[in-house]
Amino acid sequence: MRFLTVVGLISGTSVDGIDVALTRISGAPPALNLELIKHLTVPYHPALRAEIFACFRPESSSVDRLCRLNVDLGEAYAAAILQVISAAGYTPDQVDLIGSHGQTLWYDPPQAGKRGAYLAFGDPSTIAERTGITTVGNLRARDLAAGGRGAPLVSYMDWLLFRHPTQWRAIQNIGGIGNVTALPPLSDTECPPLTFDTGPGNMIMDYCAERATNGAQAYDTDGQIAARGKVHSELLFGLLAHPYLHQAPPKATGRELFGVQFGAELWARGEALSLSPEDILATATAFTAQSIVQAYRDWLPQAPAEIYVAGGGAKNPTLLTMLQAALGNARVQPHEALGVPSLAKESMLFALLAYEAWHGRSGVLPALTGASHPVPLGEIVPGRFWHT
Repeated sequence: MRFLTVVGLISGTSVDGIDVALTRISGAPPALNLELIKHLTVPYHPALRAEIFACFRPESSSVDRLCRLNVDLGEAYAAAILQVISAAGYTPDQVDLIGSHGQTLWYDPPQAGKRGAYLAFGDPSTIAERTGITTVGNLRARDLAAGGRGAPLVSYMDWLLFRHPTQWRAIQNIGGIGNVTALPPLSDTECPPLTFDTGPGNMIMDYCAERATNGAQAYDTDGQIAARGKVHSELLFGLLAHPYLHQAPPKATGRELFGVQFGAELWARGEALSLSPEDILATATAFTAQSIVQAYRDWLPQAPAEIYVAGGGAKNPTLLTMLQAALGNARVQPHEALGVPSLAKESMLFALLAYEAWHGRSGVLPALTGASHPVPLGEIVPGRFWHT
C-alpha cells in the first residue's frame, strides 16, 4: 500500500508554540492508517508572539500589520517544518505534502441568516516556496462556505480512528478552547457523532497564571499554582452562568468570548472578593473543568464510559483531577492511551486533512460541522514534485 509522508502544522489559540508533526499516511477511510514519525513544538520568537497578540484585537491591529504578520508567520512555519524534517533524519525531497492550519486571528461563527467566517495567517505560498513541498492551507474556509461552522475539525480524525466497539467515548481537547467529540460505539449504526466547543480551555488559566506570576510564567506548569489555591464557589457559579455554556449545540467559540478580556474580568472579580492569586487560578481551572462536565450532562446523548483528554490541558494534573472528581465512574485518561500523543494530535490532524485533500476526498462529516454536504478542505499550493 503506497503511503505519503506528510507534515501537519498548527499554532493554537493559546499561541504557546508551533506544533509540527511529520507523519506517514496510507489507505482510505474507513481503513486509513496514520503514523507519527516526529513531533516538535517550536517556540515563537518573543517579538513575533507579541505581534500575534497585538493583531488579535481590532483596536491594536491595522491592515499593514496584518499584511506583514501573514508572511512573517509563513517564514516561521517554513522554518519549523524544515526543523522537524531534519530532526527526523529526513530531507525535504522525501516529504510529499504539508497541511498547515496556521494561526487563527479571528473567528466569526455562523448565526441565523449569516454564514460563518474566519481569518487564519501563515502564508502557504511562502511555506511552499521555502520548503519546495506542496502545501495545503486555509483548511477551514470550504466547510464554512458549505454552511458549516469550520470547527471542530479534529472530530473527523476522532470519528475515523477512535471509536470503541461497544461503548460511548468522549474525546476532549483542551487547547485554548475546549471541544468534545462524543463518539457512538461501532455497534451503533444509527446514532451520529456529536461535536461542539465546550467553552473555555487553557486561555483563561494562562491569563491568570501570567497575572499570578507577574509575567514570569505563560501558563500554570503542572497546575502547581492552582493546586495551592482554593476554589471560590460563588465566583465559580457566576462563571458557569455564562450564556454560551447554556446554548445548545451546534456551537463553536474562541478568543472573542473566552480570551484576554474575559480573563481580565475574572481576575478583577476575584480581586474584588479579596481572593489570592492562587485562589483565582484555582477557580479559573475549576471553571474549565466544570464547563466540560456541564456540557456532557446537558448535551451528550449518553454519558461516556471513557474520556480521553488531548491538548495542553492534558498536561495539567490539577485540571484532570478536577475533571475525574466531577465525572465519577467515567474513566479520564490522557490521549496517549489511544496511541496518539495529545500534544501532537492537532498537527497530525492537519497532515491527515491535507492527505484527504490531495486525494480529493472530504475532510468533514456534515454531522460534525453542520456543513450542507461533505467537502474537501483546503487550498493547494503546488511544490516541486506536484503530480509527479
